[in-house]
Amino acid sequence: MIQASLTSYFWSGDALRSRSVGGNMLSGKVEVPSPPPRLVADWNREIAQRLFLEPGDVEQMPLARTQVRWPDYDRCVRAMADWTRAQGLGDVLAGSDIALMACRGARYHHDGEQYGGAAFCNLFLSEDKGLDVHFPSSGHRIPLVRGTAIVFDTCQPHAVIRRGASGFDAADFPTDENLSQLFLTWELPVEASCVARALGVEFDVDMAGATRLAQEQVWKDGARAQVDPASGQWGPAD
Repeated sequence: MIQASLTSYFWSGDALRSRSVGGNMLSGKVEVPSPPPRLVADWNREIAQRLFLEPGDVEQMPLARTQVRWPDYDRCVRAMADWTRAQGLGDVLAGSDIALMACRGARYHHDGEQYGGAAFCNLFLSEDKGLDVHFPSSGHRIPLVRGTAIVFDTCQPHAVIRRGASGFDAADFPTDENLSQLFLTWELPVEASCVARALGVEFDVDMAGATRLAQEQVWKDGARAQVDPASGQWGPAD
């Protein structure tokens, strides 16, 4: 499904290029072993003592420490590589940047002003805490459990919200509940033909417009747009 009203302008080498925003999304579940309690305790300390996550925050975690302290880390990566290969993405995962992230919910947002040239590929490592990833444009709600796998266009609005909630509300993430989610994320190059084909992306939809801009951004119906953090709906950029 191509959303013709949305256009991403993204860096391709040293020039901006235009593309459509892919409306397709891949999701599934892979077999991921439980992280050892010592590692989970380490994650919790990092979140509490360094990140100080507020409701809606998404922050990067130290990946190297997890790689050293989790004997099954490589097994998780292999499982994700097998899953993406089965989705028709070939070996694109192997050459993509990877990071470990933590969130305490997530406000509705898109990442097209920083990662317009990528698709996100996420593997969730935490247990089910009653949270969903919600894509308001398509209506997809994906329960977050250990092993949830998702590939989506970075320009698609998305959020992590309470199961059953209609939008993001900071009150749904009280301080006395551990509602943090840990996930591995890869930046897949959207210009790779297998990625573009899977997500339904078309390129050079506004070649003239791309030459007039100086930074990555997303436009809707001919004007720069932003996402409402509570509802996920598009509106004019400030």
